[in-house]
Amino acid sequence: MTHRGNRLAEAVVSHETQGVSVKNNGIQQLLESPDLQRRYGLSSQPVDEAAVRRAVVDLLYALGEQPSREGLLDTPKRVAKAYRELVSGYTTDPVKLVNDAIFHVEYADMIVVNDIEYFSLCEHHLLPFIGRAHVAYIPDGKIIGLSKIPRIVDMFARRLQVQERLTQQVAEFIDELLSPRGVAVAMTAQHMCSMIRGVKKHHASLTTKAMLGEFDCNRDLRSEFISQIQRQPLL
Repeated sequence: MTHRGNRLAEAVVSHETQGVSVKNNGIQQLLESPDLQRRYGLSSQPVDEAAVRRAVVDLLYALGEQPSREGLLDTPKRVAKAYRELVSGYTTDPVKLVNDAIFHVEYADMIVVNDIEYFSLCEHHLLPFIGRAHVAYIPDGKIIGLSKIPRIVDMFARRLQVQERLTQQVAEFIDELLSPRGVAVAMTAQHMCSMIRGVKKHHASLTTKAMLGEFDCNRDLRSEFISQIQRQPLL
């Protein structure tokens, strides 16, 4: 168990002694904690769409455009609506995301979810980066529903990000949630900020990895995880 996994272990009463419902209450308590919300940048404050619309009008003027012309009349409203979706990860409710889909199962081998498509926004240029994530963990008595791992990726991707932080956040959140023996995350993406501006390298991609627990200290496990990734298309 990694050091972040210890926090969850302390908050959750064991299934064997107290029952599933108490375990789920412990997980809900963890997910609702202000400390977790702060560390993972979660907030209940929605996008201020009126402020976004005003900012887009100012931007159009700054670009030498006329916001009153036909093609741009609804652009501020459309952009505000788009950003509400693009940064929806900030306001994702982790309790609803997990939805009690953590189960006690005796399974000790690697679980891998490959080829998770995601998109995010580079916080430096507000341009998208788009790619695929591969997530693995080795359970220690608990597993999570399959659909929850892509949703966790989306919770951290749909915000202003850098890929390095995104990769680490996904790994640490799963580690904290499940207290597994190890977590591995690899993400590959193409970044519009280096494709359509600056160096303009259309085929360059960035790969980032985070290894926690046994993946960090066991070379054979890392190699097995990498071999699983290499069987999949990265982009």
